[in-house]
Formats: sequence, C-alpha cells, structure tokens
Amino acid sequence: MVEVRYFAAIADAVGKNTESLDLPDGATVADLRATLAATYGSGIDSLVGVCAFLIGDELTRDPSAMLRDRVDVLPPFAGG
Repeated sequence: MVEVRYFAAIADAVGKNTESLDLPDGATVADLRATLAATYGSGIDSLVGVCAFLIGDELTRDPSAMLRDRVDVLPPFAGG
C-alpha cells in the first residue's frame, strides 16, 4: 500500500488530497502513472506527466524511480 498525497491542480483533478493505492512492492513512478490513468481516465496522464514526485527526501521525475510508503505528487507551481 502506498499513500499518495496530491497538491494544487492534481488534487483538484482527482478530487482529493490523499488516498492509499494498492501497488505492488517495487512499484515505480511509471506504475503510479498507469494506475492513476486507469482510475481517473487517460486525460489525467497529461497533468501527471508534468508533475514531480517527492519520494522520501528525493524530488524526481524519473519514471523508473521506485516508490516507498508515501509519495507526494507535485504539479508545477506558479509564484513570485
């Protein structure tokens, strides 16, 4: 089980801030993206495609990065 936390636009797109997904041990960011597309429709993939993923202390966009118990899905933020 992986706790997935969503922020900003991605939270709006999925309609929640957090959820637990039943992903296998050794699941990757690519597996998470596939699960999100299967759950929320293929249109979500374009938004997730520009997101970064915080896994532990590492911020990554690498689809082969292995997930841990929790991952934060972070869309690009605008600000000043």
